[in-house]
Amino acid sequence: MFTAIALAVGLGSAWHMVDQGSALTTLRHGPWTAWYAAGDPEADPYTKARVARSGRLPIVSTTTMEFVARSDAEGEPLESGCHYRIRVPKVPALWWSLALYDAEGQLIDNPADRHAFSSKNVLPGSDGAAQIALAPTPRAGYWLPTGEDRNLMLVFRVFRPYDTADLASGEMPVAILPSIERVDCA
Repeated sequence: MFTAIALAVGLGSAWHMVDQGSALTTLRHGPWTAWYAAGDPEADPYTKARVARSGRLPIVSTTTMEFVARSDAEGEPLESGCHYRIRVPKVPALWWSLALYDAEGQLIDNPADRHAFSSKNVLPGSDGAAQIALAPTPRAGYWLPTGEDRNLMLVFRVFRPYDTADLASGEMPVAILPSIERVDCA
């Protein structure tokens, strides 16, 4: 009996660490989470397990930063039936991208065949920020289709940031993170 309980607690805590991380493996700010050692060959076992489970090959973390959001600024889950306004501030980096996936990390089929925007195909506004809409129906400007009946995940990647000191020191580079505002829901 005690062995079964110990096994369940052990497996459950390991699953939680691989799925959600902890203060030792992730950086968090608002809806955004970064696994700061994902591209490090000397990463902790939980980060290595997460990378292996995802099937993705991360780039070295001193070259690229990746942030994931599954909720909006108010903490509500990102849902395909809602319209969101994303504001990407001026990012001091060689390149950035904002990609939309379903909750399982798969691209969302859509007639526009549009899944992401980057610093190379978005014109910033006068303040240097880019405005991107997420919605199930077309919107003016830069629009990412959300599809129907699903939870969503945003992935913000920054390639060759000019300053990696924050991430290397274990600090979240808050100034570069996009804001996610829910405008309305169907």
